[in-house]
Amino acid sequence: MKRIIESSLVSTEFQTFIRQKKTLMLLFIILLSLPAPGQVQLNDNAKISLLTASPWYGAVYAFFGHTAIRVQDDSTGVDQVFNYGYFDSSQPHFIYNFIRGKTDYILGGLPFEAFLNEYGYRGQQVVEQELNLSPAEKQQLYHALMVNVLPENREYRYNYFYDNCSTRPRDMVEEYTEGIIQYPPTGSDQSYRDLVHECVDGYPWVKFGIDLLIGSPADSTINVRDKMFIPDYLMDSFEGATIQRGDTLNVPLVKNTEMLLPVDKEINKKSEGVVFTPILTAFALLLLTIIVSLIQLIKLNKTQLARIYDTVLFVIAGLAGIILLVLMYFSEHPATNPNWNFVWLNPFALIAASFFWMKSANKAVYFYHFINFALLTLFLLLWWLIPQQLPLATIPFSMSLWFRSGINIYILRKRRLKNKQFTTSKHLKAGWGGL
Repeated sequence: MKRIIESSLVSTEFQTFIRQKKTLMLLFIILLSLPAPGQVQLNDNAKISLLTASPWYGAVYAFFGHTAIRVQDDSTGVDQVFNYGYFDSSQPHFIYNFIRGKTDYILGGLPFEAFLNEYGYRGQQVVEQELNLSPAEKQQLYHALMVNVLPENREYRYNYFYDNCSTRPRDMVEEYTEGIIQYPPTGSDQSYRDLVHECVDGYPWVKFGIDLLIGSPADSTINVRDKMFIPDYLMDSFEGATIQRGDTLNVPLVKNTEMLLPVDKEINKKSEGVVFTPILTAFALLLLTIIVSLIQLIKLNKTQLARIYDTVLFVIAGLAGIILLVLMYFSEHPATNPNWNFVWLNPFALIAASFFWMKSANKAVYFYHFINFALLTLFLLLWWLIPQQLPLATIPFSMSLWFRSGINIYILRKRRLKNKQFTTSKHLKAGWGGL
């Protein structure tokens, strides 16, 4: 454990609420109020529940909803929520480590009332599913949670598909349930990408960005258990699940389901749709690319406009390519390699852009544009056969790069032929003069 939870510790779901409505001292008091593991013996009538919060549209990280575990025992006064969604955003190089998949999340605890107030303030729905566990199973699970929340145990390496704030509660319930939990099958074949698309529906730029970052492994069909990285799918799976105890006894996993908070669509509503969606922006860029290319051809390459445009265009593509490169080869994130977007977004574009203003590098620039044009031609022709679900906006975006490489090949080749003819004519004149 690198550090204790201090005033800088925030939750992916608690961050905004603490900043606006609570003092930093509140979180400190909450953490100090946790009882030591093994200190509380739960009553047989104690309840352990799965809490599922609906998406919150105030921040991208909350589009997927949230899951937590509640332990309630009226006889001992315990009413605690265990939340695997805390992280310390003040850690050095936090964004860089997040991109590399080296983000450590933390299990934290807070009183149930504070948890409910937070989600009510943001207008989110909260559903409680009381688990059908024996007194011994409840005690074991509660003790395990209390051990996990200790400073030396509460940190874990976050993984958005395989190990997150939704899968952790599931794993804890499975581990401390005496029997085999059987989940009902879902209605359709889906991939990780399909489920992510459901969560970001109505936010085209978020969807486009995610589709650029995750690769072809995210398109494989996943089973019912894999789908539980989304809180709503975990809730639905728990609702229809049974516990097989022995050879003959099957009991429901969920004893009772109750909606604690309804969704408030006035407070928690999706943002208005954007005018410039990725596809419209991509076609606007392609149109601008064609206009710049026509000006370049009309002016016979005697304008700096095309060179400036190419520099900006290829620098942006190159910077995006660096991010993809890090995700593919230097990151612990899952489902990022292979990524076919790397064909049109790669660091070579950034390197090439640095030579655009150097006359001595014309051959190198020509060679780059030739390779880039050939690769993008194949990419566009075989787009429908690529084993990865690519966003439609990929076509006009990549066509802008393809078009500029093609025009530059034409201009550089024409200039080379002109210079060759000039050199040949010069030599002929020199030869005639010597006769």
